[in-house]
Amino acid sequence: MPKIAIDGIDFDAPEGWTILDTARFLGLEIPTLCYDEGLSAWGGCRLCLVEIGTGEQSELVTSCTYPVEEGLIVRTATKRVIDARKMVLELLIAQCPASKVLQDMAAKIGLDRVRFKPKREDCVYCGLCVRMCEEQMMAKAIGFVNRGNKLKITTPFDITSEECRRCGACMYICPTCTLRCEGPEAENVLCGRCYNELQPTCLDVYEDYACWMGLKGNCGTCVKEETEKKKED
Repeated sequence: MPKIAIDGIDFDAPEGWTILDTARFLGLEIPTLCYDEGLSAWGGCRLCLVEIGTGEQSELVTSCTYPVEEGLIVRTATKRVIDARKMVLELLIAQCPASKVLQDMAAKIGLDRVRFKPKREDCVYCGLCVRMCEEQMMAKAIGFVNRGNKLKITTPFDITSEECRRCGACMYICPTCTLRCEGPEAENVLCGRCYNELQPTCLDVYEDYACWMGLKGNCGTCVKEETEKKKED
């Protein structure tokens, strides 16, 4: 079994596991959107990015598709990783700000702005519905067509598919089918209703989030910031 180090934890990972498999086994949280345990890994959304290697040789890779290998060094929550995930979320929310799934992810990671003009479309092209239809329902009733800004998911030739059984699996797995509380025409691009004011401040002090090592605030940075805010008030 390959010996790897992930967030400072030395671990003998089983052959065939990915970085995401290993992280989840160890209880390390990595956000995902286009990934589902019952479907093939795609790596399209880029939210599961992690940093591998050290120093100038380090790079960002998608944890759901990158297999473990001997001597691999992984960090799941460096500042570089968190900044990349926030950028990806900004783009996704600008594409579909009505998605409750995306809004919840933004609140959890501490995203407080979207610098891109919202398009307010109803698809983020995560491919979950396409893979669900093909791999679990064995239908292949829908798929990607065109490229670039003309990309869309539809039935062959844009006509009613005889292969579709109206099972609803595509809607069940779709992250944009569950609307945010304010509905599709909300005034603000970001919801922020579930925003946690006690956001980890570890990255201002350390290179990585420290909260995976214990309860939030154990390292002292979060608690210190919250205490200073109360004193100012």
